[in-house]
Amino acid sequence: MMIMAAAAMMMLCGCSIGGSAGTATPGEASEEASPAVINIDNAAISETEQIVRMDLGGDILPAIDGVTTAADNSELAPVYLKTGDEHSVVRKLQERLMSLGYMDNDEPTTYYGSATAEAIKHFQRQLDMPEDGICGTETWDALFSAAAPYYKVSNGDSGTDIVQIQQRLFQLGYLTDDSTTGYFGDTTEEAVRKMQETNGISVDGAVGKETINLLYSDEVKANIIALGEESELVRRYQERLEALGYLRGEADGNFGNATQNAIREFQSRNDLVVDGYLGPGTMAALDSGNATPFALRVGDESSSVTYIQQRLNHYGYLSSGHVTGYYGSITEAAVKQFQRYNGLSQDGTVGVQTMAKLESDNAAKKPASAPSASAGGSSSSGGSSSSRPSSGGSSSSGGSSSSGVGSGGATVSGSAQALINEASKHLGKPYVWGAKGPNSFDCSGFVYYCLNQVGVRQSYLTSSGWRNPGRYQRVSSFDNIQAGDIVVVNGHVGIAAGGGTIIDASSSNGRVVHRSLSSWWRNNFIVAWRIFG
Repeated sequence: MMIMAAAAMMMLCGCSIGGSAGTATPGEASEEASPAVINIDNAAISETEQIVRMDLGGDILPAIDGVTTAADNSELAPVYLKTGDEHSVVRKLQERLMSLGYMDNDEPTTYYGSATAEAIKHFQRQLDMPEDGICGTETWDALFSAAAPYYKVSNGDSGTDIVQIQQRLFQLGYLTDDSTTGYFGDTTEEAVRKMQETNGISVDGAVGKETINLLYSDEVKANIIALGEESELVRRYQERLEALGYLRGEADGNFGNATQNAIREFQSRNDLVVDGYLGPGTMAALDSGNATPFALRVGDESSSVTYIQQRLNHYGYLSSGHVTGYYGSITEAAVKQFQRYNGLSQDGTVGVQTMAKLESDNAAKKPASAPSASAGGSSSSGGSSSSRPSSGGSSSSGGSSSSGVGSGGATVSGSAQALINEASKHLGKPYVWGAKGPNSFDCSGFVYYCLNQVGVRQSYLTSSGWRNPGRYQRVSSFDNIQAGDIVVVNGHVGIAAGGGTIIDASSSNGRVVHRSLSSWWRNNFIVAWRIFG
């Protein structure tokens, strides 16, 4: 039972014992026309005026004349927290929301923003409380109760979070596109039950901790065409993948490893979740006239890259020392030169037309007067040099100087600086779960948008997906992070900005921020990815 000394509250809030709440200062706007009244030790206190001393466990302790007592060293904190408020107690509130799955994992802050309010609404929805997004005493007590429930949605619920769940169920083949409405009805429940049954987890038709964690995992089983199947439908989409340049060889109707890899490549270049399944969303994208064809690009590493580098070397556009199998900014610059002198679109990627020209016997050689390809001005879309950079090394391609987290003095490449500049353009834009820009973002949507804006054709990945994107140089040590790296922590992702800082779409701040790579980032660090040299 919370205890508050009536005399202390009378002095603190200007209320008389047993009387009504004090009137607002002239000119101040009242938050509500009739603020709720809370009775504590027989004192009637306006919830909008009540200021109490709250410890980190949620207990309310007395403050006499605003003086901290010997037993309580916490700060004065309002029990009526709403959007726009800033107070140290918000940090504890956000930590609790994150631990219960209502808020994306992030470094907690003192700011009560829109994302915090939305998380509170989801918590209130689960307990059938008024969904006002305000953390009053009733919401606080329920949230910090030992019986506080983990995030869960079920039949009858509605919200933007449910749209995201429905979209993923659609991608996995458990829902039709028309079912992504934001309302969790019978159709969604049936889809969830089918997904749970197929994946061997508890079947209850609701999306709780176990189900939500499974949805975006690599282990999830889809209700669609997958590895090992054989059909005419598989043959049809193999033919489409061949036409787009993702698959070579005869379409035989067998869904083997080559077909799965081709689908993954297609998904990564067409803004789809990369899971290797031939689901409704992937089939619709393949059928679309706007499907992006295959093209080797910055960040790729394979024998195919080695082959095109050899062809570029054959025609004089790339030196033999840069035939490494890694597609960096020097290779990109060489491709652009080749495209320029062969009348092709200068996009720096090797698609069907560029590949055909490279393999021909009549391609134009590089003129003797043309400059050598470099990672400088001729390359506009980013990437590292033709050789993979080491995880702790520094770039030699110029640009402004900025330090890594633990090894000061690293030089930022022009491409890395372009990514940081792009990220900086969006500072202050709101955090919205599932948003991919340009006016709002979640953490992974922010990284996705910024990379694509500087020419790195990266598909949308969740923070879990960023644990192993499969294309970039792994940086395993937190102290080796450099400007332009993608930093992955538990449940969150951001863009290293040099000088021990990061730019990210922060749920706890409610907006895109530029902040320090603090001990929280170090303690939650999983991996970083070096995209640029």
